[in-house]
Amino acid sequence: MKQKHFREQQTAFRFKRFARKAYSAFNSMHKVVNIGVVTGCAIAFLPSSTITAQKTANVEEQQKVMEEELEEVMVTASRVEMPINQTSKLVTVITKQQIQQSPVQSIQDLLVYAANIDVIQRGGHGVQADISIRGGSFDQNAVLLNGVNLSNPHTGHYSFDIPINLSDIERIEIIHGPSGLIYGSSAFTGGINIITKKEADYKAYANVESGMHKLKGIEVRGAANTGISTHSLSVGHNSSEGYVANSDYDIYNLLWQTHFRLKHEAKLSLQLGYNDKKYGANTFYSAAYPNQYEQTSSYISSVKGEFGSKFKVIPILYWNRHHDQFDLIKGEDFGRNFHRNDTYGANLILSYRSKLGTTNFSGELRKEDIMSSNLGQQMVKPHRKYTKYDDRLNTSLSLEHTLNIEKLVVSAGVMMNHNTLLKGEYGFYPSVSATYRPSSELSFSSSWSKSTRMPTFTDLYYQAPTHVGKNGLKPEKSESLELGIKYKKSFVSTYLTGFLMWGEDIIDWVKQKPEDTAYSAWNMSKIDTKGIETGATFRLGEILPFLGDEALLSLDYARMFQDANTGDMISMYSLNYLRDKFTTKFNHKIYKGLSAGWYFRLQKRMGVYEKYHGKDIKPTIEHYPAFSTLDLKLNYEYKDIVFKLSLNNIYDTYYYDRGNIPQSGFWLMGGISYTIK
Repeated sequence: MKQKHFREQQTAFRFKRFARKAYSAFNSMHKVVNIGVVTGCAIAFLPSSTITAQKTANVEEQQKVMEEELEEVMVTASRVEMPINQTSKLVTVITKQQIQQSPVQSIQDLLVYAANIDVIQRGGHGVQADISIRGGSFDQNAVLLNGVNLSNPHTGHYSFDIPINLSDIERIEIIHGPSGLIYGSSAFTGGINIITKKEADYKAYANVESGMHKLKGIEVRGAANTGISTHSLSVGHNSSEGYVANSDYDIYNLLWQTHFRLKHEAKLSLQLGYNDKKYGANTFYSAAYPNQYEQTSSYISSVKGEFGSKFKVIPILYWNRHHDQFDLIKGEDFGRNFHRNDTYGANLILSYRSKLGTTNFSGELRKEDIMSSNLGQQMVKPHRKYTKYDDRLNTSLSLEHTLNIEKLVVSAGVMMNHNTLLKGEYGFYPSVSATYRPSSELSFSSSWSKSTRMPTFTDLYYQAPTHVGKNGLKPEKSESLELGIKYKKSFVSTYLTGFLMWGEDIIDWVKQKPEDTAYSAWNMSKIDTKGIETGATFRLGEILPFLGDEALLSLDYARMFQDANTGDMISMYSLNYLRDKFTTKFNHKIYKGLSAGWYFRLQKRMGVYEKYHGKDIKPTIEHYPAFSTLDLKLNYEYKDIVFKLSLNNIYDTYYYDRGNIPQSGFWLMGGISYTIK
């Protein structure tokens, strides 16, 4: 069967109407359908992919079909799948192709290369990492798996203790800015939605890796179609003895998913997962105790349905459990904590499309509880090693309407939120956005919204020699404004976004004086954030074919400034923000099956940290220096086998993401993967 490729057919298509069928994009398969970078108001950049198919006889008829049926590319960066040109938030999409090209071992590693994401690694390869968006804290963004909220109410330190292997991922959608109408109140500064593969595009996949510091990794994934259902199971294990003392780790992941394709385009999805981690936590939470240690395990389960077309009903039920044992001193009872938290949730999303636009109504009940040796209220009767307990119920209702008037898209909505922690108080958080598209290449967008977030159980109760929580903390509140512009041609896509956020009662851990022994949880009266995000993606394959059809060069830069009335207090989190971050990604072919991916970042963090010099020496207050790193990934594809070589931190930069926690220097890793189709 002969195939025509991109260089042979370069006719451009303009999408006129989307038939909302899964196969609509393939109705015209004679030519390349370029659906990656869209001039709607949502995606910062989404690399284009080429689709080739058998040439048919009637080209003009196929063009007419596509002209009639394809207007809008659908995305799931919302409570309901919706056209990209109806969303106003800036969204970064990381595709499975990008993941394959990246020199990474985890999702946390992958997010390091997003200019507008702050990743504070406390160990190698995402064993424990704090992820924040637009100057927020790790507690202020929602983390979801296929639209199911996995955000941890115990502490955001554990929000990425999720049972996901890189081979499971179809794409990652990152929403910038407050997103309560989309992801609920936990999306105070943004949200990260990890979307897994739904189709069995291969029968089995296996990957084996090894590297410096006795790194070992293995990942196996299988998938099968059985009538109306698709099943997949993935298992992964990664370990290393660590790059410095007490930085070893051992991680297991298990994820099972089943997707049913029912009558009338209805869908039903089930997922079960297990994640287990054991790792040395060298100075993770306090430099005064360098021999910390942690063991965590996570269980997730959910059922999600989707029924209807014009009137759509999406019910979701989920349960997540997280165990944690934290040793302030490894192997000693002093400072040891045990925690178990459960999250039970039920969502119902209703969506109706009419001539007046799309109306979405959603409701969520989310119960969060914790049993602990440290967090919560004293139990009348201890349960095993747990002596304290607390729980709370969060209820939210959201209503939003989107109106599409020729070149203008306007959305307005409000979220009502109540938490039993507030004893009868109800909050209302409106949001308004608009997008204007004067042409198919150019779009302008703006949004305004209010948001809130409840304190975590750690914020409220934690007691240790180095940290003291505060029961009675107020929920955080904010008001934000965003303006953006995007431009797209066949060769280049660019974006520029400016944002402002005015925060009240922002929660932080602070010291009054350097000589204080512990940080205390505290509501700051206000903290204001302003910044810009800009970038450009060049599809070099279109003008330099020797680099390969998929060759890309991406340049992204984010700059922020924060102002708060903290006086001379030392902030642990809020004012230690990432002021500047510049990233460059360059993917290209070298020769035949050999390709390379170059990844550079330069960043400067603001704020100060206490540099620890030893047990009997007074800590000093230090500023974070700027630093840069360069990584390289080489892939060689031979039939269904891929040979990989990753070189991280090539020029061996010595740096800190967080004070007193050194990051790894040069790290060489190699591996091989095999796919059975």
